[in-house]
Amino acid sequence: MKRILLNFFILIFFILIILLSILSTSGYETKRFNEIIADRINKNDKKILLKIDKIKFKIDIKNFSLFLETSNPKIIYFDQDIPVKNVKAYLNLPSLLKSETIIEKVYIDLKEINLKQLQKIILKTKPSNLNSFVSNKVKRGKISARIELYIDEDQKVKNYITSGEVKEMEALIYDNLNLKDTNFNFFSDSSDILIKNINSYANGIILKNGNLYIKRDEEINLKSDFLTEINLNGKNIENYSKFFKNLKFVNSQTYLEANLEHFLDVTFDKTFKLTNFSYKNKGKLESLKIKFQNSIENQILKKEIKDVYFKDSQLNTRFSSDKKNIIEASGLYSFNDKLFQDFKIKNIFSDEKSNTELTFQFAEELELDVINYKKPLDKNVNISLLFEKNKDLLNIKKFKFQESSNFIEIDNLKIKNEKLISVDKIKVKTFKEKKQKNNFILNFGNKIEIIGSYYDAQNINKLLNNKKKGSNILKNVNKKIEIDIENISTPLSQKLKNFKLIGVINNGEFVKISSKGDFGNNKYLDISLKSDLKNKKKFLEVYSDLPQPLLSEYSFFKGLTKGVLNFSSVIEDNSSFSKLVIDNFKVVEAPGVVKLLSLADFGGLADLAEGDGLSFDKMEIKMTNTKGFLKLDELYAVGPSISVLMEGYKEEKGLISLRGTLVPAKNLNKLLSKIPVIGNIIIPQEVGEGLFGVSFKIKGKPGQIKTSINPIKTLTPRFISRALEKSKKN
Repeated sequence: MKRILLNFFILIFFILIILLSILSTSGYETKRFNEIIADRINKNDKKILLKIDKIKFKIDIKNFSLFLETSNPKIIYFDQDIPVKNVKAYLNLPSLLKSETIIEKVYIDLKEINLKQLQKIILKTKPSNLNSFVSNKVKRGKISARIELYIDEDQKVKNYITSGEVKEMEALIYDNLNLKDTNFNFFSDSSDILIKNINSYANGIILKNGNLYIKRDEEINLKSDFLTEINLNGKNIENYSKFFKNLKFVNSQTYLEANLEHFLDVTFDKTFKLTNFSYKNKGKLESLKIKFQNSIENQILKKEIKDVYFKDSQLNTRFSSDKKNIIEASGLYSFNDKLFQDFKIKNIFSDEKSNTELTFQFAEELELDVINYKKPLDKNVNISLLFEKNKDLLNIKKFKFQESSNFIEIDNLKIKNEKLISVDKIKVKTFKEKKQKNNFILNFGNKIEIIGSYYDAQNINKLLNNKKKGSNILKNVNKKIEIDIENISTPLSQKLKNFKLIGVINNGEFVKISSKGDFGNNKYLDISLKSDLKNKKKFLEVYSDLPQPLLSEYSFFKGLTKGVLNFSSVIEDNSSFSKLVIDNFKVVEAPGVVKLLSLADFGGLADLAEGDGLSFDKMEIKMTNTKGFLKLDELYAVGPSISVLMEGYKEEKGLISLRGTLVPAKNLNKLLSKIPVIGNIIIPQEVGEGLFGVSFKIKGKPGQIKTSINPIKTLTPRFISRALEKSKKN
């Protein structure tokens, strides 16, 4: 009996095994559930029509559940056929025992469809940003999907899961910017959307291994990470021009190669208002070349900068709603395709404020006229900057310039609207051929103090005569100033010792000066400036036992040696009236003077000018300067060999126009001896019998000046009057 029961149970077991095997593979075909499944689908969405031919009853052994499966059913949605591989409906087992059919889950496996077909369906659905993108931007592509619908007790969908793939998609992102060969996997349910393995190409940018995660809760959170290979050049960079509309230097001559990782984290509220965001990237900048539309020119730079080139550089950026934005970069750079140098920058910034740390090597030639320093091309400079910008205020907290033993250090230099506000300290030390040229400190406290042992003032005249608009960086400075320098190198190599100055600066201009310096050998320099604030006038007086250092910048005085200089000027608004007197001087190797004497056929005097020099007892110059227009009211110079009377003007753009009279001393003495009464301007007839001198004209722009000569037998009353004044004084 036991054996019979055992065999019976074994038989039953094998029957169950065979039954389960059949139900889990081939299944049991039935039409009992056709209408039930179609009705359940239609009940949840009236727009969906499901037509089923055959259904098979199967068992999911893994999950120990029953399900119904149909292959190649027909689904019609908004009158559009949707190709379907199969549909599975998972049943509630207890409901079957009660002769009720409760579906717990529906699984739909869609065939691959063209996105153009999807566009037709979307047009009939509720508008959304996603629908708009698919309808208007997607040009082509394929999609396959799997849908799982979870049914509640009322046989309504309580949740869903969608997954699938998109292949070969092409979409218009912005104007002529297209995404091509786009592929990705996607997964979504009622709360989350996950897009993985995004790979695409867009006009010089390859996007790889991208992921996008969207979580829908009380807030909507979007996270994304992806890799990019960037190769932008003249052929494709124009497609991105609107993204760089504020960067005027980005043009067809700009190119960029980079490999970057990107990380995005964005949060919206339920109204899709942005509440939080963070964007980061990091990677390698293989090369970036920027060709400037307008070359960068600067008084310091010897050559203009036409382009900048970065290569082999690391890049790290962060932009976020907390306004703690960061740009970090380090690598190699060059100007004008020259030698590559190291650089490192870190910039932390918000909308109105930024803090920057910058260190770099500099190879280009540069000149600092204010200290007569020139950096040669074969020397490298190490520069470090720490500065803060807050709206229109720039604070250079620390500046270091180091080239061999030459260095400049600046602490807390504050500039607003390109005007100096304050500076704590400037320290300068430079050498030339191992000789110290500058060694001084500038302190900017209650008063300005400049103290040191050396200052190279070779270019001081050039700086003092710089009248370019906006050149006065000191416009906002109102302070007393004291200068104490032991040794000053002046133009033409004269040394000025123990130079001391006290003064007052208002609105960036000196209103009071009292200074003195020693040239040695009992030769001195005195400068005095006083102001009449009521009448808005300044009175400048300069005395120098050596005129050359003060006149070296003016080509007109080239060749002038020795002498004593007295200069006075009344300055009012944009004009000045000045008088310059130089006594007992010589003119040696002055090309302009030699040319004039040669044309006048004063060969002996020309030879003298080229040799030992022409001596003069005195020269007086009266001139008026109005807004850059210099009028030479009168120049009168008298000497043992020759006398000159001249007038004219010089325009701001450089045009020179001069006319005058040139008379040898012997002729002038002859004339004066025949005038019976001093002060009588009339020239007796017998005096005009001989040749007195020449009249001349000098006109043209620098490098194009022409000189003309005409012999004269009579002199102007003005010339005679000036000659008589000189004769009377003697």
